[in-house]
Formats: sequence, C-alpha cells, structure tokens
Amino acid sequence: MSKTAVDPRHYDVILSPLVTEKATSVSERNQVIFRVARDATKPQIKEAVEKLFNVKVTGVNTLILKGKNKFFRGRGGVRSDVKKAIVTLAEGHSIDITTGL
Repeated sequence: MSKTAVDPRHYDVILSPLVTEKATSVSERNQVIFRVARDATKPQIKEAVEKLFNVKVTGVNTLILKGKNKFFRGRGGVRSDVKKAIVTLAEGHSIDITTGL
C-alpha cells in the first residue's frame, strides 16, 4: 500500500470515531460514524476519510446533534452542538477504529 500525502487539515475535519452501541451495529452494513468539525462539508469528510484511512468511500450522511440543557449542583449549562458523519465504505474496505490514527 502506498501512502498518499496526508494534508494536516484532514485531522481538523475528523475529530474522533464514535464508539456506541448504534455505531457498532451499523458497522455490519460497512458504515463508520465519526465526530466531525461543525463547518466540515460532505466532500471534505469524504476526502479526509479516504486519505487518512486509505479506503474507498461511497457515501457520507451528516447530522447535527443539538446540545442539551443540563444542571450540575443547581447551576445551569448547555452542552455544545456536535456534528456526526455516517460514512459508508465500499465493499471489501474496512476501518479498525480501535487502532487510532
């Protein structure tokens, strides 16, 4: 496998993989879920995943999870909004998120 030039900006687009029960269940359909930057676009996410993990991406779906109002010791606060990307990989490609980057 030849490593292509990785742009440092790709690390700013992909923040972290999500490891939840739902994220592990969609891995059976060849999908991986990442937390991404709020201003990241679908083409930027696709390019970043392809370059960083050396895989072929067939589709990207995004969603913004709105932050909740929470209280701690009587003081109110708001969790920040989070953008998620559900990345569909081509057949035969996979990403092992436990190894990291």
